[in-house]
Amino acid sequence: MRDFEKISFEQFKKDIKDDRNLYESYKLPSRNSTNAAGYDFYLIEDIEIKPNETLKIPTGIKAYFKSDEVLFLIVRSSTGFKYNIRLVNQVGVIDADYYNNKDNEGHIFIKIQNEGKETIKFNAGDHIVQGLFINFLKTNSDKNIESERTSIY
Repeated sequence: MRDFEKISFEQFKKDIKDDRNLYESYKLPSRNSTNAAGYDFYLIEDIEIKPNETLKIPTGIKAYFKSDEVLFLIVRSSTGFKYNIRLVNQVGVIDADYYNNKDNEGHIFIKIQNEGKETIKFNAGDHIVQGLFINFLKTNSDKNIESERTSIY
């Protein structure tokens, strides 16, 4: 079906830091109310972002899901409204074949930009983006594609 996992500790050491306690302490994405559509992604560490600055943030998360689904990453409404923070790519699109790719295990990163006039601080455990699993359709003329993902881009 579909779910979230932590990246391996080996990948965590490469992408974030060699800290077993930090690795054990961060949370998987979750829905926080009965009718929530999105799964909130939680920050692993404190961050600070200055006006006009962009920041690439590791989530420590990978996701698996069916081949006719996509995971969209979207800034939480409150993050955009309160702080004028946006995703640099507006909407992150995670394809099913990103999971466990050979480059980085499918580690999901987010990149945000502060379009406000003040430096914003977020704490570890805060959630600034959410993920939504969506089914997608293919056209009748879609070709049977045999190639597989060979890199993260």
